[in-house]
Amino acid sequence: MNKTDALIIGAGPTGLFTAHQLKLIGLDCEVVDNLDKIGGQCIELYPDKPIYDIPAVPECTGEELTNNLINQLKPFDVKFHLNERVEEVKKNSDNWIVKTSKGKTFSTPNVIIAGGVGSFEPRKFAPKECEKFENKSLFYSVKDKKIFQEKIVTIFGGGDSALDWAVELSKTSKVNLVHRRDEFRGAQATVDKVNELKKSGKINVFTKFQLNKVNGSDQIKNIDIKHDDGEIKTLETNYLLGFFGLIMQLGPIANWGLNIDRKTIEVDTEKFETNQKGIYAIGDICSYPGKLKLILSGFHEGALAARACFKLARPNEKYRFEFTTTSSNLLKRLGKKSD
Repeated sequence: MNKTDALIIGAGPTGLFTAHQLKLIGLDCEVVDNLDKIGGQCIELYPDKPIYDIPAVPECTGEELTNNLINQLKPFDVKFHLNERVEEVKKNSDNWIVKTSKGKTFSTPNVIIAGGVGSFEPRKFAPKECEKFENKSLFYSVKDKKIFQEKIVTIFGGGDSALDWAVELSKTSKVNLVHRRDEFRGAQATVDKVNELKKSGKINVFTKFQLNKVNGSDQIKNIDIKHDDGEIKTLETNYLLGFFGLIMQLGPIANWGLNIDRKTIEVDTEKFETNQKGIYAIGDICSYPGKLKLILSGFHEGALAARACFKLARPNEKYRFEFTTTSSNLLKRLGKKSD
């Protein structure tokens, strides 16, 4: 069992800054996130889009903000558990026992939910038989493109992810690209590249088609796709990739006995604590009168929640507020020399 002073659920900007604040005041913490990379919504939804409302940062992208927050954590040893979802939170004496989708168990007096708008989950194919092929020959993201080399890959989707991977995988694989509409939604330059590869025979493109059936026992053998006019085509394929975007759900959080209103968690504004002692909610997932869904608000909420954690993690110690500009203790933790 992993023991820590605080467990943060969510590795987006708010969770990252809260980890910094916890380590700065001398507490241990670990971070769990359902995604396979650090950054939350910033990385998953708008890595290249500019953000203009971070104090003292006139403009930065979601990726740049994430990288800066990761750099800010470098003086500290923070352990991340990615591609892992918290499934269960139960009280045991003075601690919370937290279990994840990968079977890990944590014991902690403090749980900080920094889950954005909940957990990100891919929109999936409709046919029920798809489930048995998931993570074997059917995927909703690409973790290792090498497995597709010299294989037939059929990609569904009409946005940037589908088009980008169609272009990339066409270098080493035979690619079928299937979209339910007549026009693609991706960047024009990528659409032009796909059309160019279609003309040269590197990519087969099927528009106004949707997945109708998946055939095979252990691995996919072929698929049936259905046109808007009812025509059925059978395509041989080794792998199936679906890029239909993400849906955001509260998931297991809804079962933890928290006061929830319109898919957000009610908190106080002193510690950003929920109705359960030792469980806090910060960032977009929390609600209180006057709440603003801004990243800077999440930073404020995380700073206060971190200091509230100190009392439960160190019940026999008194927390003393210090400034990083003058405190030799804080400077030492940051790896800086004090004057």
